[in-house]
Amino acid sequence: MIHVIATVELHPGTRDRFLHEFALLEPLVRAEDGCLEYGAAVDVASGLPVQASLRPDVVIVIEKWTTLEALMAHLAAPHMKGYRERVTAHVIGTTLQVLAPAADEHASRRGAEARRAGD
Repeated sequence: MIHVIATVELHPGTRDRFLHEFALLEPLVRAEDGCLEYGAAVDVASGLPVQASLRPDVVIVIEKWTTLEALMAHLAAPHMKGYRERVTAHVIGTTLQVLAPAADEHASRRGAEARRAGD
């Protein structure tokens, strides 16, 4: 399983327009093979002392995919090209974190170590 956290920094005052376009895209992505979760989230005031400052011009996209191949196919999907064209004027930049569950990575490392030890 692959998790993706995309942080989208927007030009001031464009978040509502960006989220409108995202809402149009969301059902198309959720219908893709391998998509387990896909949605936008925004900062909310919690009152927790450890919470970072609120970011009114940031949207976080939270994704979960069955495989890295499914994620790569998603990135190349035709509807993603159209979406990128529609939101490009709103976006300053995007950063991605592509993650695997820690338990999966730990098991993968142990398996690789065992294979090396057997050589």
